[in-house]
Amino acid sequence: MSASAYQLKSDPHSSHAVILQRLGEGRGRRALDVGAADGFLAELLTRQGWQVTALERDPAQAAKARGRCHEVIVADLDSAILHLEGVFDAIVYGDVLEHLSDPLPVLVALNRSLAAGGRVIVSVPNVAHLWVRLSLLLGRWDYGDRGILDRTHLRFFTRRSFVRFLGDAGLDLEELVATPAPLPQVVPPRFHGSVLDAVHGLSAGAAQVWKGGLGYQLIGVCRRSAP
Repeated sequence: MSASAYQLKSDPHSSHAVILQRLGEGRGRRALDVGAADGFLAELLTRQGWQVTALERDPAQAAKARGRCHEVIVADLDSAILHLEGVFDAIVYGDVLEHLSDPLPVLVALNRSLAAGGRVIVSVPNVAHLWVRLSLLLGRWDYGDRGILDRTHLRFFTRRSFVRFLGDAGLDLEELVATPAPLPQVVPPRFHGSVLDAVHGLSAGAAQVWKGGLGYQLIGVCRRSAP
């Protein structure tokens, strides 16, 4: 089985923490986790009482996700036409749409399975983050294994284009959250502690003030637009 480059981000300011907090207790309601990898987020949603269906295109990762949630469906969202059973009270697109060649029709198609009054949460990296802007000033655009310039990213979003994208998908944006740069992931563990926690907290506050420049990831909490 292949190892996923995408793992749970456990710090309280991460996109995963925001998703879990905004969805809250499931009380048996149904959730769809799109691009679930090995099911790390689906498992936590299940613990919160959600009945989770996970979508994942990598069969090896999907195999790992089985047993961590209610159901796992293997599907390549760039090519598959999905027929999902029933409706979902929540649909989560956690760091997946930037990996698709044409994410808008995928978002529109899957959202047809959203229950009336259901919630959609979408998280994407912010390519207009200050670090990327400064890198461009220096003539650099260097892909990596993870992060905003992950080499597997096919689509890029700024704050403005992300908000427009959600509207084009027929979603009403209720809340836009920006996460800070993931300092706990990039700073060596020996430097973790109260000082790093304080700096990270200040960074999180600054990201909310200037979402377009200091937001590392952008998270849209949405409802489907009224017809």
